[in-house]
Amino acid sequence: MPVTGEATILHADLDAFYASVVLLSRPDLLGKPVAVGGGVVLSATYEARAMGVRGAMRIGEAKKLCPGLIVVDGAFGDYVEYSDRVFDVFRDFSPLVEPISIDEAFIDVGGATHLFGPPEHIAESIRANVRSETGLPVSVGGAQTKFLAKIASQVAKPDGSLIVAPGTETDFLHPLNVGYLWGVGPVTLAQLADLGISRIGELAEAPTSLLADRVGPHRARHLHALAWNRDPRGVVTGRRSSSVGAQRAFGGDHHDPEFIRGVLSRLASRVGARLRRGGRAGRTLTMRARFADFQAITRGTTMRTATASSAVLYRTALELAAGVLDEFPDRGLSLLGISMSHLVPSSPLQLELPIFDDDLVGGSPRELELQALDAAVDDLRERFGERTVGPASDLLGSRSDFSEGLSDIMTRD
Repeated sequence: MPVTGEATILHADLDAFYASVVLLSRPDLLGKPVAVGGGVVLSATYEARAMGVRGAMRIGEAKKLCPGLIVVDGAFGDYVEYSDRVFDVFRDFSPLVEPISIDEAFIDVGGATHLFGPPEHIAESIRANVRSETGLPVSVGGAQTKFLAKIASQVAKPDGSLIVAPGTETDFLHPLNVGYLWGVGPVTLAQLADLGISRIGELAEAPTSLLADRVGPHRARHLHALAWNRDPRGVVTGRRSSSVGAQRAFGGDHHDPEFIRGVLSRLASRVGARLRRGGRAGRTLTMRARFADFQAITRGTTMRTATASSAVLYRTALELAAGVLDEFPDRGLSLLGISMSHLVPSSPLQLELPIFDDDLVGGSPRELELQALDAAVDDLRERFGERTVGPASDLLGSRSDFSEGLSDIMTRD
């Protein structure tokens, strides 16, 4: 915890991020119930949320809850671009920024108050600058602990800020519903309700032995500590992701190999670009496939050398997908995802000796040529936009009528 006695840990969380990005280019949809996604909801406006629409919900179910729901696609490149611009704003106020996902981060402003004023002023300045630079709404919470800062940002939503002053933590925390606590989902909510516990203050006063009988001893100690705002973690910067990936939910029941090739090509292109942007390469590729009935399976392979080549990622993922289709010939897919793990710095990489038949493995001469092509493509996209150049299959695929529903995966150490 900060030694200054100020609430200098901020949690900034973009409001309905994916939907908000779409609305920037579709102002005609402002004030309407909108969901971004394809087979499932990736994000929804607050008008849609008021009708019960939530992330990860199937589009069909969302439309039953909200008959007037407007479903739109989103361009993944736009999300990354806006996220980068928002994080640049965060770093204008402090170098101590810990990304949590593409749309939220912790910011330690303990060393910035002499420049920008107290945490309340910094929170409002961050919100104003994000709005000015990107047009996006962001909610900011602040406290002496990360746990409470995140809760404060949730309470401040939408488009607000809330700083919990030192000494008032339990007064703020205890009246809140236990659903605000990290790790409390529907099952735990029901277990606590059986004990007559609905507020965090009631949880704080409950004997841990009683809680342990319902939720287990480890979870009981964890929840009890959070109920008393005990969270010793500081803001950690410089952590590298242990895997990088992307997935696309497209709904339906797809068997068409051409469609699947197009999806994997776009995913491989985006994962490869993220690896190269971070100066990293990976050895293990994991492919996730979800069937139309929502059952999911994963398949993976480890390559002889690390790679960040989009072409190598694509071909490897395609081989794994072909195996899945052969294994389950009568089942269609509703989601595909790929991720790379066992990450290492991308340079220098071990070169392959010319003794293998395969000329497209990581470190082979052909793969090095393709990496040079990737670098040229990355440069063009950085200068002129994500959609400037890409494989012909991507460009053709962008005209298709399936919904993208793309989300980024950054699994941290």
